[in-house]
Amino acid sequence: MPELPEVETVKRGLAPVMEGSRIRRAELRRPDLRFPFPPAFSEALSGRRVLSLGRRAKYLLIDLEGGDVVIAHLGMSGSFRVEGADSGETPGDFHMPRSKDTRHDHVVFHLETPEGERRVVYNDPRRFGFMDLARREDLAGHAFFRDLGAEPTGNTLDADYIAAKFRGRQTPLKAALLDQKNIAGLGNIYVCEALWRAHLSPERLAGTLVTAAGKPKKELVALTQAIREVIADAIEAGGSTLRDHIRADGSLGYFQHSFSVYDQEKEPCRTPGCTGTIGRIVQSGRSTFHCAVCQK
Repeated sequence: MPELPEVETVKRGLAPVMEGSRIRRAELRRPDLRFPFPPAFSEALSGRRVLSLGRRAKYLLIDLEGGDVVIAHLGMSGSFRVEGADSGETPGDFHMPRSKDTRHDHVVFHLETPEGERRVVYNDPRRFGFMDLARREDLAGHAFFRDLGAEPTGNTLDADYIAAKFRGRQTPLKAALLDQKNIAGLGNIYVCEALWRAHLSPERLAGTLVTAAGKPKKELVALTQAIREVIADAIEAGGSTLRDHIRADGSLGYFQHSFSVYDQEKEPCRTPGCTGTIGRIVQSGRSTFHCAVCQK
């Protein structure tokens, strides 16, 4: 499942092409993805100008003139490809490579841009992604967004905010961090990475990071900083990779993340001075990678 940094990188890759362009035609090559497309979806988009691209948690938001917003989720295998002239770029840096098999091209946005006609193609072999349409003024109360917590990249996220969420919780730390009602957009990969940076066990109870008075302990302050740094570093790596690939061969390509702990089972822990080895446990059916020696 693409995580927040991947979706942010997709947004940044699509923005130069889509922002300011006009959707001449929205071509739907099937009636549904994970869910059916909204009624008259193609007609609602055709002829509309794209004002801006945004992101909330793992959702891509395409703001259109007139106040409508396209909500897009990549699901397990979704990706966008930019075509036109001689290009075939795939915005995003994914841990797992994305398909370019045209049999799985399900949505095509035909765009009029200052540089000529371009096409933004949504490809999704598993069809677990989806698209919806909503009014901008209704987004905060939309079923996808109304219960989401703070963004890990925003100013709201600090140790006091997380302390209020974790106070009294007897939930394992990893599960509490994956709860989208606490922090929006955090996924398995970057939770593992943040816990490793903060030297905290994924099995530790979330409430133990908060004092009886509801204040954050120093471990929670460290975790908050680790979350923000892990996400910022991942986004920056994606941005750097996009720029490098554009200079090199005109395509955006893929980027293989270099993780410190995720998917590093049996590798030596990279924490300076630690003699531990990265292990793997299963929590709520998902793999957790951690060092039992330095993560307490």
